[in-house]
Amino acid sequence: MKRIAIVGGCGHVGFPLGLALSKGCTKYVTGGGQNYVDLIDVNTEVINEINAGKVPFQEEGAEEILREALEAGTLKATSDMNSVKEADAVIFVTGTPVDEHLNPRIRDITSVIKLYLPYMKPNQLIILRSTIFPGVFRVIENMLTKAFNVKPKLAFCPERIVQGRGIQEIFTLPQLVSGNSAEAIHEASEIFSRIAPKIIELEPEEAELAKLLTNSWRYLEFAIANQFYMMVEEKGYDFYKILNALSDDYPRAKHFARAGFAAGPCLFKDTMQLSAFYNNKFFLGQAGMLVNEGLPDFVVSQLERRMGSLKDKKIAILGMTFKANNDDTRESLSFKVRKNLEFRMAEVLIHDPYLNTASLEEVLSQADGVILGVPHKEYQNLKIEVPYVDCWNVWRKKN
Repeated sequence: MKRIAIVGGCGHVGFPLGLALSKGCTKYVTGGGQNYVDLIDVNTEVINEINAGKVPFQEEGAEEILREALEAGTLKATSDMNSVKEADAVIFVTGTPVDEHLNPRIRDITSVIKLYLPYMKPNQLIILRSTIFPGVFRVIENMLTKAFNVKPKLAFCPERIVQGRGIQEIFTLPQLVSGNSAEAIHEASEIFSRIAPKIIELEPEEAELAKLLTNSWRYLEFAIANQFYMMVEEKGYDFYKILNALSDDYPRAKHFARAGFAAGPCLFKDTMQLSAFYNNKFFLGQAGMLVNEGLPDFVVSQLERRMGSLKDKKIAILGMTFKANNDDTRESLSFKVRKNLEFRMAEVLIHDPYLNTASLEEVLSQADGVILGVPHKEYQNLKIEVPYVDCWNVWRKKN
């Protein structure tokens, strides 16, 4: 068994990985070789929840695995940085966000590495897990080399999971593995091969780019659909009627994305990082950003065209998380919808079944108009009696 410390381990990236690597995942893992996992974090409330067997956010399949891991004693959450000293491998899940100027903010990860340097040892395997800007791997390698006076064993093994289904996807998706030496790649592959069905080796710079390209491609898919949606709807036509017609039994339109808010902590950020990598010449990415970030104002304008002035009108936003059937509000564009409504001096009513809000009945009984922010399953069969905007095409056949 290996002892693995995950720094930032109680969040949306570290927690599913910690569960997967712990002995609690025995029913999924073949070939044995489970690990002792320490989830290191600064959030004491979440630490206490995890150690009490409570999953801190929505993650499919987490409750059973967490219970088994705690019973087996192979996983614990802690704020004690000394846990790093005993680890065979240390996994950092801090990534590189973008700042207010849309430039990569690499100090977020370098500052965490510096903080943990006194607890790390030269013979440990160090794994970077979250998205990092191309070149950051070499920056971290240089930092560790100076601190240890020897070349470190450093790997970059990016996560590619979908929010809320991380555990399932860790066990079913290929794992990209890169490192600064054959030894680092071998040890990282040994860890991940026990939970991932396939290992794909890349150079560190290739792995950094692979993650950014993946998310940017998805962001651009949404941008294409959203641009078409706004173009068609503004001219008075039904986008989804046309979309259904052009994709009906037509294989080349099989994967055509549907319109909707492209939100969350990854797609926008990673597209802007790729733009920065290409010296702000990633014109497709920049255009996609303008389209996707412009959709909230467009749907408010659609409602305004249907209702007239929104001043002093009660407008309900249904869904405030960044994606359906989830409780994560990070970078949700529903908040941008709210801001646009407030600028139009509307009274905004909020409902989300995954957050602490007023009841759906109460909100709908007061609303003069409705905007579907997120297509949660709880909204699928609603009958809306007032003017509404549904860019997701959930209600059009029902109302």
